[in-house]
Amino acid sequence: MKILVIEDDTTTRDFVVKGLQEHGYIVDEAEDGQKGLMMAISCTYQLIILDRMLPELDGLKVLNALKATGMATPVIILSAMDSVEERICGLQAGSDDYLTKPFALAELITRTDIVIRRHSGPSQSEPAILSYAGIKLDLKTHKVTCNGNLLQLQPKEFQLLQYFLEHSEQVVSRMRLFEAIWNYHFDPKTNVIDVHIANLRKKLDDAGCVQLLHTVRGAGYVLRR
Repeated sequence: MKILVIEDDTTTRDFVVKGLQEHGYIVDEAEDGQKGLMMAISCTYQLIILDRMLPELDGLKVLNALKATGMATPVIILSAMDSVEERICGLQAGSDDYLTKPFALAELITRTDIVIRRHSGPSQSEPAILSYAGIKLDLKTHKVTCNGNLLQLQPKEFQLLQYFLEHSEQVVSRMRLFEAIWNYHFDPKTNVIDVHIANLRKKLDDAGCVQLLHTVRGAGYVLRR
């Protein structure tokens, strides 16, 4: 997955680029609207993250130019302009999402994942079954097995396991789990994740897939051998 980040503030751009790269994306970057527009029309991207206020060419003008070419690449606008009117203006101009500054990197990454997934739509090439280290999760039937043993999972446990399988061997923070599974864009300061992780880990261990779901102190959780 390749993303273009058009952002003139060096600190913000480096912060976003590094976060996306750590999440597994390939990232190109541009520091002004004119350069960003040229890159956007000369290369194929799965998503464009576009600052609202840019030198050379304003973010909305970049967006309008892209839409005028018929380009269907989804766009997330980043902006310090946080009024309702400005957000409506950005969305009406054709952006797929609008995130105001300052923002949490975890929220931007979650929105990035969602927009790309929504834009891609269902694909025949997407696997119906996710698997890792003896775990098999069927996305169509919601059947889950460990080394052939059937697991009975609660809905949130199923969603957690699906997310871990989709991000196997990646450390996943609590905040990312709150956003992806519970749709919270803040930490509600409860132990709900700990309880669900403990229950899921016990069911995996009991079914024969032992010591796969690990807690990484101070960082989150990871599914790995």
